[in-house]
Order: sequence, then C-alpha cells, then structure tokens
Amino acid sequence: MLTLHSARRSLPLVVLIAASTWQARAQSLPLDPAVRTGKLPNGFTYFIRHNAEPAKRVVFYLANKVGSMQEEDNQRGLAHFMEHMSFNGTKHYPKNELVNYLQKSGVRFGADLNAYTGFNETVYQLPLPADDTSIVRNGLQIMRDWAGEATLETEEINKERGVVLEEKRLRNGAKQRLQDQTFPVSVNGSRYASRLPIGTEEVLNNFKPDVVKRFYKDWYRPDLQALIVVGDIDVNSMEQQIKMLFGDLKNPAKERSKLTYNIPLTGKNQFRALTDPEQTTTTIEILIKQPESTLKTSTDYRNSIIRTLYNAVLAERFRELLVQPDPPFISAQAGIQGFMGGLDAYSVSISPKPGKMAEAFSIVYTELLRMQKHGITNSELERGKLAYLTGFENAYKESSKTPSRSYVQEYLQYFLNEIAAPGMEVEYKLAKEFVGNITLTEINAFAAKAMQETNRDIIITAPEKDKNSLPAETVVNGWITKVESDKLSPRKETVNPSGLLKTMPLAGKVVKQERADSVGAIKYTLSNGITVWVKPTDFKNDEILFGAFSEGGTSIYSDKDFLNASNATLIAANGVGDFAPVELGKFMTGKAAQVQPWVQERYEGFNGAAVSKDLETALQLLYLYFTAPRKDLLIFKNIISRTKAGMANRLNNPEAVFADSVNLVLGNYHYRRKPIATDQVDSIDPDKIYDIYRELFANAGGFTFVFTGSIDTAAFIPLIEKYLGSLPVTGKTATTKDLGIRIPDGVINKTFYKGKDNKATVRLYYSGVYQFSAVNNIQLSALGTILQYRMIERIRELEGGAYTPQAGVNYGKLPQSRYTFHIQFTCAPGNVEKLVAAANEEIKKIKSSGVSADDITKFAAEQTRGNETQLRSNRFWLSYLIYALQNEEPATGVYRLTELLKQVTTATVQQTAKQYINDKNYIKLVLMPETTN
Repeated sequence: MLTLHSARRSLPLVVLIAASTWQARAQSLPLDPAVRTGKLPNGFTYFIRHNAEPAKRVVFYLANKVGSMQEEDNQRGLAHFMEHMSFNGTKHYPKNELVNYLQKSGVRFGADLNAYTGFNETVYQLPLPADDTSIVRNGLQIMRDWAGEATLETEEINKERGVVLEEKRLRNGAKQRLQDQTFPVSVNGSRYASRLPIGTEEVLNNFKPDVVKRFYKDWYRPDLQALIVVGDIDVNSMEQQIKMLFGDLKNPAKERSKLTYNIPLTGKNQFRALTDPEQTTTTIEILIKQPESTLKTSTDYRNSIIRTLYNAVLAERFRELLVQPDPPFISAQAGIQGFMGGLDAYSVSISPKPGKMAEAFSIVYTELLRMQKHGITNSELERGKLAYLTGFENAYKESSKTPSRSYVQEYLQYFLNEIAAPGMEVEYKLAKEFVGNITLTEINAFAAKAMQETNRDIIITAPEKDKNSLPAETVVNGWITKVESDKLSPRKETVNPSGLLKTMPLAGKVVKQERADSVGAIKYTLSNGITVWVKPTDFKNDEILFGAFSEGGTSIYSDKDFLNASNATLIAANGVGDFAPVELGKFMTGKAAQVQPWVQERYEGFNGAAVSKDLETALQLLYLYFTAPRKDLLIFKNIISRTKAGMANRLNNPEAVFADSVNLVLGNYHYRRKPIATDQVDSIDPDKIYDIYRELFANAGGFTFVFTGSIDTAAFIPLIEKYLGSLPVTGKTATTKDLGIRIPDGVINKTFYKGKDNKATVRLYYSGVYQFSAVNNIQLSALGTILQYRMIERIRELEGGAYTPQAGVNYGKLPQSRYTFHIQFTCAPGNVEKLVAAANEEIKKIKSSGVSADDITKFAAEQTRGNETQLRSNRFWLSYLIYALQNEEPATGVYRLTELLKQVTTATVQQTAKQYINDKNYIKLVLMPETTN
C-alpha cells in the first residue's frame, strides 16, 4: 500500500503544486441543508426531507449497518433470512398481515415494498401515499416494528426456510458456479469469501430458531440504524413522531462489538482459468485492486471528477475500438470503480471472439498502456469536461423535480458508507469551480498511476469445450510482456465535420391545429400531410420525449426477407449523413439529444428525447435518419461478426433454449418465431437491409409523431415546420398485414430437458379471443392481478415452493383481440406437479367461490395509486397516446379508471375466470434438468 509521500513523489511538480493547493483548501463537505437530521439518545439516526416529487407520496427507508459479515459460522445466511422474517410477523402486524395491509393501501409487494441484504447492510424500503395520515402513521409503525419488534415465530421461520432455499435455487447456473470459484480469489480469501448473503443450504435447512433470534437481538439495535423519510410530508411533525416512536428502542445490555472487515492487499498477482458446460461466452476479467478513494471533502470531490473524466475518455476509446474493421472481441470495457472491503478496483472486461483471445487481450491492453504512457489528448479532455458539465447543468435544472428516491439513495450512502451528500446546490457549484481548472497534466498524471502491476487478478471463464485451449498464466503474462515491449504511439484525433446538415431543408407549414379530446394534447397537421400530436406538461423542468410510428413493419415483407427487415435498423449503427459513428458521437458531446429508429412486426418508427436547447439537434438527427441513412460495409461486417460470435455457444444456456422453445410453441411454430441460427446471420444482406430501411422510412407520409414534455409551442412550431414539414411524402403508404400468428388452441403439454442444476421452470398459459373494450379489459386486469396475489399466497407462502411466482394477463386489440393469462415459477424438479396442481386449484377456487372483498380492495388501491403517479409522467403519456392512436381508442380512456373500478366486483371477477380461463386452451411448458438414467 502506497503512503501519501511515495504517491506524491510519482507526480510531476506542477501537479504536486496543484495538489498541495487543493489539499490546503480541503474542507469537509456539509450535509445537504435541505434534510433534517438528528440522533436520538439511544443512537438511532434519522433523516427527513420534504419533497413533492411525486406529489402526495412519501418514501421510508430503514437502514441497518448489519449484513452477512456479522454472521457467525452457524448463522451463514441468517442476515438475509432475518430480512425475510420481517415480512412474516411483527408486534403490530402478525404473520402476513403487514403485506396484506399495505396491499390494501396500494403498495405492491416486491415492486414497492421490498428489502435487500448485503455484506454490511440490510435495508428496508416502503413507499406510501402521503395524503392519508393514518397510512403514514402506520408506515412509521411498520418501520418501528422492523427496527426491533419482529416476532420470529417458530412456525413462520420454518415456513420461510423453503422460500429462501428457493431463492437460492433460482441463482443456480453457470454464472453462480463460476462465481463460487472466482469470488474467493477476488476478495483475496478474506472473510467476504465465506459470507455470501444468501448463505449455505446446511445452515438454512438446519438452524434452530434461537440462532436467528440471537442474531436479531445482537444486531438490530438503534445505534446501528437510521430512518430516512423523504416525501410530501411536514418535516416538523414527522420528526416529533420519530422521536416518540423510536426513542424507546434499547441497545443490548451487552453490546457486541461491530468489527470492520477489509480485504487485505497482498502485493501478489493471481490467475484462474475456468470452464463450465453451460457457459456461453469466453470472458477475460482483469481486476487491479487498490485502496478505496473517499468522498468526504472538497478535495475528494475534485479527485472524483478527475476519475470520472478518465473513465469517460477510456469508455470513448473502447467504443471507437468496437467499430474498427473486424475487432477481435465482442465487447470490451474498463474503468476504475468502487469494489468492496475498503478497496477500489481498476476493472477490465473483455469478451473475445472464438479463437481470438490473444489478439483481443493484446489490443485492449495496448490501449490501456497507451493511456498510461501517453495520457489523453486535449480534445478528449475538453469533450469529457463538456459532457460532465452538461450532465450537471441538466440535473441542476431538474433539481426541483428530483424524485424522492434519489434523495433517499444519497442519504443512505451518507449513513452507511460516509459518502458526502452536500446537495445539488453545493455539487453544482463545485463542479463549475473544479472542472474548468482541471488540467491535462493532472489527468495524465492520474492515468500514469491508475493501472498498477501488482494486486492484479486475471480470471478467464469459458465454455467447457474450450478447456484445452485456455492459456496458462505464463502465456498471458507473455502477452502482457509483449505489449509492454512494443513502441506505442500517442493517440491521434480525427476531425469532426462542423454541422449535421450541409443545407437547411425547405420548411413546410402547420395548416391545421385542433385540440384533441380533453387530455391537453394538440394535433397539428403539416403541409406535407404529416400529423404531429403534442402534449405540453410541467412534469419536468426541461424534458422532451417523442416518438413516431407508421404501419407496416416486418409484416409487409415475405418470410424470405424477414431477417433483413427485422434487422433494417442496423443501418443506424453506421452513423447518419456525413457522420460515421465515432464522429457522430464526438459531435453529440455536450448535447442532450438522442434519436433511435426501430422496426417491429406491425410498425416502424423512432424514439427520441432532448432538452429544450437541443431539440433542434434531435430533429435534425430525425430528419437525417429519414433522408440520409448511411451505408458502411465494414461496420456491417463488424456487427455481423460480433453477433455470430455472441451466438456461438448460446445453446449451452438452458434458459435460452427454453425461451426459444416457449416462443416456438406460443407462435405455433411459425417461421418468424423460430430462433435464429448462426448460419442464418450470414444471410443478412447489407444492400437489402439498406433498401428495406429506405422503403420503410423514405416516405414519411404514413408517420404520426407524438411529443410530450417541456414544450413551448411558440418555439416548437417553427422547428416541426422546418424538420418534419420538409420530410418527403411520396406515393402510397403501407398497411400492416395480419400474419395470422396466434397462440394455438387446444391442450399442449411439453417438457424440455436441458441443464445440470437441480431446478425446474414452469410456464402455464390460458388464452383465447375476446371482445376488446375498456370494461372487459379492467375485468381481465383485475383477474390477472388477483392471480398474482393467489400465487404468492399459495405457492410461495403456503407451499414454500418458489421464491417469485408470477402471474398476470396480456391482452391487445390488434391484429385480433386476444388475451393470455400466464403463471410461471422456478422450483425443485420434484415439486413441479404438486405446484402446478396448486396453481390450478387456486384458479378453480376463484371459479367456484369467487374472490374476496379484500382482493378487490387491493386491486382497486393498486390501480388508483399507480394511476395517480403515472398521470404525472411524460413517458407514460408518450406511450399512452401512441397506444391510443394505434388502436383508434379515445385518449380520454385513461380518465375512466374510477368509473371502471366500480364495475369490478367479486362476482364479475368470478365470471371473468369462468369465461376466459378454461381447460380447452391450456399450455403447460416445463424445463427440467437433464437426466443421466
């Protein structure tokens, strides 16, 4: 480990002077003044902040400075198990009453109500409506119960064993098997190696209830806990309630000392080369461990900016390598980041193409050494600074609309890891002050010392078939020596064209303007016939989202051209107009604008986003994607080569094989639902996909555009007239074809055998035709949601058979009004039939006995509360308006929720189940491990 003195001696004099200056000015960064914080006499800490985004909502987080590192040998896995038990009975909410109560308040289990356990912390999250004082008060009580009053009943403990073991089973696979071998290497054989939070089967199966109770008593204590409350609440009132509720928590009479466990740096290098029969890709991971950097003072903050700029330049260089002719790797990335146990890591990841390991490693390592020896160029630094400040400026503009969860995460890291959280005002001021005077010399000095030669792990993982061709450590070290001995030239920069458009298009005109329904949207018709829908909002201070669509998609092409049509937007990877991808990326630095074309089965179109000042740039890009797509054969061959390499071993993966099989069955074995074979990729023709792209996008006449967000219509109209009103409209527009691909009728029961892990995956489907209407749709949604409740209650809680059983319904109007109910879970192979029977039994109960009033209350609350927040989201309105236009449905339908929910009763849901879930159209698909007998 380098001392401060020896580290400073390695820097140039000018950097030493600069560093000394900033060292002298170093000040501890204050906590965000907008948050109220305090510590009770018992050591319990709290953070409270008023924030009205989203309105009428509050987020509670309970943070515990305890995780798996505090476990004794006979408690391995019990920190995580304890997290589960907090949902299975507390003083005020026995057994499963806590989840039941919260669901009736509109809180979704898993999506909203959740928790996680790490090596050093356990964190509970609870978002709640803030406009009901009783719900907020009860939410505080739940936090208080979690902090110290879990009941830990023996019956509930024994029931939860199965759930946690199924969670562990869910992780099994090649990735987990390889991690089990590589993780001890990465943490230098420290205590972390034997304290994975999921624990061991031996402990989880056999621990006595008193053992987990002892863990709870020892470690769930106020001096290790903090409550974070951010939302649309009164801070003074909340503080008083916290003092009353949490002030009587007591620390144990004999407190156990909480030790800090760090990963020791050994000064040695380590190497592993491993294979697994289900591994699909070869990966080379380089991990160079070093003492972690802190973020507590202004100097720390400045250093963090330097590191961020370094990482940004490195990422840009790797993006450029990826678009070079025939790179020997599928992907490559590198950067310095936080690791664990008091360490940071210079992390490098390379996915070489088959047979190209040495070449891929050498090219990547060459670029890393080039950065180390020659540093970066001034233009790279200036682009990095511009991007950094632009990001900060945009975030600063949105600071008054920052969602509460963002603040929670800042205060969480402040409490758990002592990472400064000074607030946006301070950070923006520091960014503006520091970024401008960070010099090229400083960055290059950082680059010179960023990559060390010791404490380096190199880990290679590969498919089993490549075992005999994996290199030994001496071979890899030889690659490094060879690169180090080569003469490396400094970086050369390319010159960017000056503007996106050579000449400005001839603008059209808005010839008609009309208000649409009563959702606040305006419909503009341009002189070339294109329609533009605009919904101005104040949900964000400066966010504009847009989309465009036209009928056609891949459906208008024959099966022979299907692959070419579905890959037509590969043209976008070539850049646009006069800009190759690298030059386009450089030109767009500092501009918050993006546009992406897409092609689906029924439609083609664009997605895009921008801030107000960069909307014109986004529209220029859009114009070019319509009128000047770029063809580059070398880039196309690059993409095809990397795609084939990535697919080479896909069939090793049981989940991938099963997903392909499911798609085939549900698609009735139609050609367009078959998995793409590697040799088929070669049939994709660059000339043909270019021609198809032109066919789909050259005629803009069939396109509809939708914009939502911070739109000033006075400034907006001239822009759409110029860039959309000038788009070519020629000839007839295409009409989507119905390909007749449907989930087959009848009963299908198939089992697929793939994989070595002792786990099975089950998928059940019930489908059919129905009359699409708002009333029928809400009934289907209610039944799908209630099925999810039932599967959780039966398969997870009662049977202990699966960790995350999922159920729901999909429905649509086009090309044919159809619905599909689905149930899926992963479980022990021996439990498949029992759990399938249990799932179908729950369906029969709904048909015969209906659902409970509580089920209806939960569904209505979930829908109502979810609707309240989505109506304040630009992204929701963009997708919803496009949905309404494509399906020719009234946009005002979104306001009918209250009326529709009144029509959902226990009787209507029962009738929906009887009508739409039947044994005549039932598909059961199961993935089982391969058998050896």
